[in-house]
Amino acid sequence: MAASTVAGNSDAAEASVWVRAAACFQRWQAGESAGLDELVRLMTPVLWHTVRAYGLSQAAAEDAVQNTWLALVRNGHQVAEPAAIGGWLLTTARRTAWRTKSTDGKTTAVEDTQLAAGLPPSVAAETSALEELSGSVLWEHVRALDERCQRLLRIVAFDDRPDYAGLAQNLGMPIGSIGPTRRRCLDKLRSSLEKGGQL
Repeated sequence: MAASTVAGNSDAAEASVWVRAAACFQRWQAGESAGLDELVRLMTPVLWHTVRAYGLSQAAAEDAVQNTWLALVRNGHQVAEPAAIGGWLLTTARRTAWRTKSTDGKTTAVEDTQLAAGLPPSVAAETSALEELSGSVLWEHVRALDERCQRLLRIVAFDDRPDYAGLAQNLGMPIGSIGPTRRRCLDKLRSSLEKGGQL
């Protein structure tokens, strides 16, 4: 087959794509939704190759093609001549790919309110500092108590359900006296905090 014949067939096929695209677009403009579906099937491979030529990843290329179709849905009314739809789609795809490529790898600024929504809840620095100071003052007062009270309050403070049998054996006291002893130790601690002006 002669080279001129191959070139002629290629040109005819390309012309056929643009003619068919124009016909699909015209049908869609006339209110036939199937016209847009057919236009998408016809032109998506062309748009795909166009945006991939910019070196986009598969995901970015898919987004660029999808954004091109969204742009058509939003702004298709601006295309006055159906024959221009192929060029309009290619230009939009190229611009979208170029924008994607130029911002690829760059950080996107977000509003503080958007950022805050994605962050775990946290305590303000001032509150955290005050809590830490209060905690250290509290433990200073605990350390001023007798050894038995210190041991009892440390165990009770860090264990939601202390083992009273083990505690009684550890402290050398009957199980029944743990509650009253704990109460007396807490009273001593409260009194110490009041004298120190912490309560």
